[in-house]
Amino acid sequence: MSQSFQPPAPESQMPAHPATPPAAPPARSGNIGLGIAAAVIAALVAAGAYGGIIGATEREIGYAALAVGLIIGFATGKLGGPHPALPVVGAVLSLGAVYGGQALGTAIIGSKVLPLTVTELLTEHFDLVQASLKEDLSPISFLFYALGAVTAFQTARKVAA
Repeated sequence: MSQSFQPPAPESQMPAHPATPPAAPPARSGNIGLGIAAAVIAALVAAGAYGGIIGATEREIGYAALAVGLIIGFATGKLGGPHPALPVVGAVLSLGAVYGGQALGTAIIGSKVLPLTVTELLTEHFDLVQASLKEDLSPISFLFYALGAVTAFQTARKVAA
């Protein structure tokens, strides 16, 4: 019981209209305002954590400065999207967070030695904190600032992509 089957003619295999390419996926837009707000909040939290680590260990730790940049860059890139200004904002905020963390850590250490609280040192006697930071300033301190800023920039760029 074989039946003879003939394939359709080549013209009938062609669709009536040419195939259109599939639509491109929508571009990820992000929200620059949300990215900046998240970066500011992340900078405050990271500075507090970094200051706490410095106060507890009485040493600056490079990996902690790296983590400051990582936290800020991740928040900036994830919530802000691929806007080209956001990595720069993250890097600048990282510099401020590393400085703020070092100031908080110095105030915590100072409160152990002086009859002043951390709050008093940071508000009424910030000149003592600043003088101590200047005294301890070394090339490694600049390396910590750079680590935080570069990490924040690169993380924000890569997370947003």
